[in-house]
Amino acid sequence: MTASFYKTAPDRTSLALAGIAWRAGRAIMEVYGGDFVARMKADDTPVTLADQRAEAVILPALAVLLPGVPLISEESFDAAQAAPAPGSPFVLVDPLDGTREFIKRNGEFTVNIALVEAGRPLAGCVYAPAVGEMYFSGTSAHALAQDPGAAFDPSAARPIAARTAPATGAIALVSRSHRDPDTERFLAGIAGVRTESIGSSLKFCRIAAGQADLYPRFGPTMEWDVAAGHAVLQAAGGRLTTPDGAEFSYGNFARGLRNGPFIARGR
Repeated sequence: MTASFYKTAPDRTSLALAGIAWRAGRAIMEVYGGDFVARMKADDTPVTLADQRAEAVILPALAVLLPGVPLISEESFDAAQAAPAPGSPFVLVDPLDGTREFIKRNGEFTVNIALVEAGRPLAGCVYAPAVGEMYFSGTSAHALAQDPGAAFDPSAARPIAARTAPATGAIALVSRSHRDPDTERFLAGIAGVRTESIGSSLKFCRIAAGQADLYPRFGPTMEWDVAAGHAVLQAAGGRLTTPDGAEFSYGNFARGLRNGPFIARGR
C-alpha cells in the first residue's frame, strides 16, 4: 500500500485508522482493568502505562499503512523535531485522550488518529474503548457501537449526521476536567442553552451524531486533541472554527502544535 492511496480512497483510509485505534483500545483496556500508576509530565498533564502501550500499537501500524508520512504523537512529540514540508500530509495521534478521565475510571477517554493535509483533516477516527463507541470518517461519517471485548466489525457501522441547532434549548458540551471563565462567559450569552459535561474527543462525536449542538473551548488544547474529532464532525456536516468564524487549521509547528480557542458546531 502506498502513502498516497488516501487521496483516492479516504473512506478506506478512515476504516484502516479505525482498525488500528480498535487494537490500541484493547491495549488500553488491559491496563484499565488492573492497577496502574499515573505520573505528571513536564507540561503538568498526566500519563500512564496505557498511553504508552497504545502508542506502541498505533505508530508501527501507521508506518505500514502510510509509509513515509510523518507521524506526530503526543507521547513521542518533540517540539524541536523537523516539521513536515508545508502542505504535506502528516498524522496526528493522541493514543489516550482524556487521561484524567481514564484515571477517574469514568470511561470518557478516547484514541484519536487523524490524517491531515494542507492544514485540514482528511480522515480520522475516535474510539472510546471503555464504552465500545467508534466514530470514523473520510468523505462521510460513521459510528459503531460494539462490546469493548468484541472483534472489530465495521459492517455494523451506521452513517451519522450533525443536526441543525434548535432556536432555543441548544445543548452545549463542555469539558469535564477543564472548565474556564472564557467558556462560561461565552455560554452565558446564549439564551436557553443547556450544558452537559463530557471528557475527551467524545464531545465532537456527540455533535457529529446529532446528540448535541456546540462545543466551545477557550482553554488550551493541542492539535492531536482536536484533529480526529474535527474530521468526524466535518464529515457529518458540522463545523469547527475559531471564535470569529475563521477556518481552524493544523500544522502550526511554530507554536508547538498548540491550538487557539475554537467553537465546534452542528449544522
